[in-house]
Amino acid sequence: MPLLEADGLTKSYRIPSGTLTVLHDVHLSVEPGDTVAIVGPSGSGKTTLLGLCAGLDTPTSGTVTLDGRRLNDLTEDARAALRNESVGFVFQNFQLLPTLTALENVLVPLELRSRRPDRAKARALLEKVGLGQRLDHFPVQLSGGEQQRVALARAFVHAPKILFADEPTGNLDGESSGRIEDMLFDLNREAGTALVIVTHDLRLASLASRQIRMSDGRATNGSEP
Repeated sequence: MPLLEADGLTKSYRIPSGTLTVLHDVHLSVEPGDTVAIVGPSGSGKTTLLGLCAGLDTPTSGTVTLDGRRLNDLTEDARAALRNESVGFVFQNFQLLPTLTALENVLVPLELRSRRPDRAKARALLEKVGLGQRLDHFPVQLSGGEQQRVALARAFVHAPKILFADEPTGNLDGESSGRIEDMLFDLNREAGTALVIVTHDLRLASLASRQIRMSDGRATNGSEP
């Protein structure tokens, strides 16, 4: 059974001149442990597709089933609870809480799930991403690459079944991007988490087991012309 299945996703918005459709009848299936890169030019619908699959937005038509739950049938609170339980996120702008240390930021997903914070696991993940000596540093004291490494540790700390990454190297220089890419896939292999990445980075996309190419709101497999 797929971990994520999107069937006929369409997303439209009302604008003064009529209707703007940014996603047209998109189908996507992701198996447990699968790695998928969604690629395409700006405005092609990549981030819209990711948001729908993660339950951050609702489609105009079509359905999304995530971890056995049909998102269309869930309330906003129920979708949030499902994300807290089964989903990890990595964003382009890191989205760390500025008043929390690196260690405290990593612990946030566990606290949202009302779990007793596993500080040892959070420290171990920060060690894996090379920040064992920066546990008590605040985001402002870290470089962009270091902040994204904190975000990676945070994404994996609650053992999500699927991780959504939206341009995870978009704000980083070439050297930092390469490190983040390698760490992302190393952590993913170790955890056995399904991974869905939106990216302009062709090297990052090439690391995924398959690619979905977006163009004008429509999707094709990477092997198709």
